[in-house]
Amino acid sequence: MNCMKTIARGTLALSACFGILVGCSGASSDGEMANGALLRQETLYLSGQQNSAPGSFNPLAESWAASWPVGGRFNLMYEPLITYNSLNGQIEDLLGHLVEELSNNDSIVVDLNPAAKWSDGKPVTSNDVTFMFLRGSINTTEQISAIHVDTLKNDAGPVERLSFMVNKQARNNPLTVRDLLQATRIAPAHVFEPMIKEKGLDEVKKMLMDQNPVVSGPYGLQSYNESKIILKRRDDYWGNAALHNGQLPAPKYIVHPIYKNNEHNTIAMREGNLDASQSFIPRIERKAGAGVHTWWNEPPYFRPGAMPKLVINTTKEPLNDKRFRRALATAIDYTALRQFAVSNYTSSLKPGLIMPTDLEGKYIVDEDLSTYGANLSITDDAERLNVVKQMLSEAGIKSVFNEDGSLNHMENAKGERLPTLSITSPAGWTDWEAMVTIAVDGMRKAGIDIREGFVDGGQYWPAMGLGNFDLVMHKPVADVTPSLPWSRFNEIMSSRDWQPLGGWAGVNIGRYNKPGSPEYRPEVDQLLSAIPLMTDSSEIAKAYRELNKIFMEDQPSIPLVYLPEQFYEFSDRVWTNWPTAENPYAPAQLPWVASGTKILWNLKLAK
Repeated sequence: MNCMKTIARGTLALSACFGILVGCSGASSDGEMANGALLRQETLYLSGQQNSAPGSFNPLAESWAASWPVGGRFNLMYEPLITYNSLNGQIEDLLGHLVEELSNNDSIVVDLNPAAKWSDGKPVTSNDVTFMFLRGSINTTEQISAIHVDTLKNDAGPVERLSFMVNKQARNNPLTVRDLLQATRIAPAHVFEPMIKEKGLDEVKKMLMDQNPVVSGPYGLQSYNESKIILKRRDDYWGNAALHNGQLPAPKYIVHPIYKNNEHNTIAMREGNLDASQSFIPRIERKAGAGVHTWWNEPPYFRPGAMPKLVINTTKEPLNDKRFRRALATAIDYTALRQFAVSNYTSSLKPGLIMPTDLEGKYIVDEDLSTYGANLSITDDAERLNVVKQMLSEAGIKSVFNEDGSLNHMENAKGERLPTLSITSPAGWTDWEAMVTIAVDGMRKAGIDIREGFVDGGQYWPAMGLGNFDLVMHKPVADVTPSLPWSRFNEIMSSRDWQPLGGWAGVNIGRYNKPGSPEYRPEVDQLLSAIPLMTDSSEIAKAYRELNKIFMEDQPSIPLVYLPEQFYEFSDRVWTNWPTAENPYAPAQLPWVASGTKILWNLKLAK
């Protein structure tokens, strides 16, 4: 889910928004004060992921049911084989080590760390890995056809080597296999398989698993209630010796308070009762006096990693005309988006679907942007309106205005009145609401009959998957992974699994590039199939250039801003030595996901 929302399904009133949170379930230890509260100097308070009462801590549960830190890509209790460092694009060790020199388009090779152990003392083995990838609750068979296991002998003892075979008959995509290896958390087969044998997988997935779960990560579940989740450090965590030179993570406890909305989150950060957050905090530069900081001290403040956009339903008139879609993109005031919707947290937007970052920017060809892309840099309102009106005229669209100058409706080339368009977006996601409002304002001024369509989550997610929208706010590929920018192009443009309206679309929700249609461009799918198998950097760059040209020509969606993979804000009032642009020892991530988890071993108490 988008981490910038201010309300979420099932949000509950907060029993302790501010101040030091009290331990729940009667938990007590020598690290707690006599009244049951956790010592502030031992406790790290993180927020921005859990927005409703905790449900399940089962690593096999459906993604919508699993609570922090079990759902998603969190490393604190259950760990993946490897992690991805979004600062430099490097794969880093965790439960395993990627053997790059043996990996290729046929298989990705990982050596298990022989030191890795579960909290019950049993070793992490290839059986745990094959259980999760092939026999657990996730389905990876389209990407991985088999996992071959070999045992190597060296001076330190036997090492299990796993070769993840790329499924040539299905996806034939080593990029997505690499994505899976850093996104899939491994669960203990010796715990779950006996339960599955007795109860069946579906029943086991419904179990809460909240009582002393067997984990491999550096923290275990201490207690929880509807206002917070508390984790406690495992001092016998295998990675302390194997990965961190014998050090323990600095915080003994990690607490995730469950705030009612972003305003409570912001207050807690300002008051020093929260140490880090991935929630949207507006005007963060004004919080520096209270000890609240982020990656950079100047705009855009955050490292970009995601691209929220308006995905267009290309099956509907006049949205099925790329000339009209390009007019929509040109009508938006991107300077207003940057300054007012996202507090200047984005650099100037460039046409295309490639982000100008250290990892992707090498694929952007600047001369193509002016040749093929919509004009996003018009700052004069009158000039922008004139350009868009000319584009609408070329698309056969007539704007009909009232006597007072307000827009009444649009008509097509046949003189037929067109229905008012709508932008579907979740209600309460304040930054998204601001983006939609600014986009609608620019479009209506230019003669495009469109309105905001803010809906609750129960309407938003089904509408997006079934195609029940005109335009919809969406942030595809929110995580920075090894497959970018391929995965972003694939999610917006791939017609391999094209679905008609009413059929559930996992990718290409805008139904762009329908196979067999007069507008079908087979080169899109050809490029998307070829890129993951390319090894020559110049050929890869050439292929991305062609994909980006096609995207700019056809405009199947409208990127709005560059935002971070996750908002990364921290307070140095209690804990210091957070990574920043001046101290980039870890990515700009909270210390609970991917390579950002190493922050836990580097934090220091403020003096």
